Parts: sequence; structure tokens; C-alpha cells
Amino acid sequence: MINFIQIYTLMTKLTATLLLGMGLTVSGFNLIQIKAWPVPDAAASKKNPVTANPESIKNGKSIYDMHCKSCHGAKGFGDGTKAAQLKTLPHDLSKPEVQSQKDGSLFYKISEGRDDMPSFKKLLADEEDRWALVNYIRKLKQ
Repeated sequence: MINFIQIYTLMTKLTATLLLGMGLTVSGFNLIQIKAWPVPDAAASKKNPVTANPESIKNGKSIYDMHCKSCHGAKGFGDGTKAAQLKTLPHDLSKPEVQSQKDGSLFYKISEGRDDMPSFKKLLADEEDRWALVNYIRKLKQ
């Protein structure tokens, strides 16, 4: 017969194991999320030829809503409807780590893609559309 102390000890061990497992899972996601994404110097130093005016930002938002929102979320927080299905968490585009990157770096990452992030070079063949997307991403600052 199992007594109260045995049940309590078993429950404590089970709770500790579950919390440890959840902690490792969360920290594993964080490690994946902050994985370095190097950008060649030539690409990073490219200047955005599309002026960040209301028209280009509107165009960028339209593109974002169609191609990016499902993973990065409506406000760019990385909380889109498809985010949980991905192997790597989408970056929070509003954070300083993203916003401090040069336009050329963002353009490169949008164009080339990596892991779960698709390449938009062919899907958005018009470079102006990808630059307009960069302009819109700048509006997602916290």
C-alpha cells in the first residue's frame, strides 16, 4: 500500500522532471532563435534605393501581410499563426537586434532565406518589392 509520503515524493519528482524538461525545451528554442546569421559585407553595405515614403511602406505592408505575417505575426513579434509549426522560431522584427541591422542585411536575409525562412528572390523577383518590405519592417520598431 502506498502512503501519503510516497505519493508526495513521487509527485514532487514528477513535477521537477516536467519543469526541467520544459526549461530545456524553452532554452533550446532560444538557442536556435539567436543563431548567428552572417551577411557578406558587400550585401550588408547595399543602400536601399527605394525611398521610405507612404507609397513604398504601403507596398511593403501589403507584401508583408501576404508573405510574412503568418510566421512573424501582425506586428512582427514572431507570433504568427504558423510560428509554432516551424523548427526555428521566427525573429521578433520589432526588437533592436533586428532594427539595428543595415537595410542591406535585411534585404539579403529576405532575398536568400535560411532554414524555415524561405528565399524570396524568385517569389518577389522585383527587387523594389523586397526593398519596400525592408521599409515596412522599419515601421515595426518597439
